Amino acid sequence: MSRTNYEAAVDALVQASSICIITHLRPDADAVGSAAALTLALRQRGKETRTVIGQRRDISANLFSIPTVDEIELVDELPKGYDLYVTLDCGSLDRTGSVAKEIAEMAAAGRVLCIDHHASNDGFGSINVVDPVCESTTVVLLDILDRISIQIDRVIAHCLYAGLVTDTGNFRWGRPAMHDIAARLMLYGLDTKQIALELMDSNTADDLQMIGRVLSGLSIEEAGEHRLAVLFVPHEEVASHADSAIESFVDYVRALKGTDIGVVFKEQAPQVWAVSLRSSVVNCADVALTFGGGGHVPAAGYTAHGTPEEVTAQLVGALS
Repeated sequence: MSRTNYEAAVDALVQASSICIITHLRPDADAVGSAAALTLALRQRGKETRTVIGQRRDISANLFSIPTVDEIELVDELPKGYDLYVTLDCGSLDRTGSVAKEIAEMAAAGRVLCIDHHASNDGFGSINVVDPVCESTTVVLLDILDRISIQIDRVIAHCLYAGLVTDTGNFRWGRPAMHDIAARLMLYGLDTKQIALELMDSNTADDLQMIGRVLSGLSIEEAGEHRLAVLFVPHEEVASHADSAIESFVDYVRALKGTDIGVVFKEQAPQVWAVSLRSSVVNCADVALTFGGGGHVPAAGYTAHGTPEEVTAQLVGALS
């Protein structure tokens, strides 16, 4: 099965009259930026669109700085009756949340287009454009929009840039081409300083105090030839703070001096942990796959179950 079927994706988008867009649980700027850009692009072509996320948890406040994000609906069930269903930035089927079963049914019926950039995504759509070379799903999407002759404007450029600047860590990692893409988008008059400020520097005083509490629990773990910088974010902190603040922890451990792997355990429910891995030495995607997760070589994640001691031991065992 081809994972980069751009031609089939273009045909599907052109032929569909109504399109439902789905992005992933606990969305980031790449998720909602790609959804917003596709929404605006399809409206240029006179398409009926609707964008949903299969969760009830509120979207982080900082993401509402991206145009049209306020139109995204939080749902328990997949809306019915659309010609085409497009998943964006969902590295696996389960990342679509409460609508996963219905997405699988639609895929079996030939009505799901999966657009993504995660290397571990084997392609769960009827049509798949999974391009791991691209820094963000917004970069994959830009190629598709060019192919269907969408007129990129300042608002669409803002949405696309939001995904690119955040998924590259403010252009700290990625291909040289990412700067060319950013330069192209900036030509539309973007206030890039303000975009970065709103997306990446919007923590509250309460968030900052929480960050201090969690960082005080930093530990260094030995795993064979590797040294891990490990943080645990308890459920009460995850439940009471913005996703953007919780997701910022990985930046503190991704390149800590004297370690080669950064790990953040985020407790989603009692003893249920969303685990983020970062490394410039270890293939994080391979490690995550051993636990049923996935992602990219330098950045990946999975779900773990148990006490902090148990989930740490599981990871150390896999790396030893």
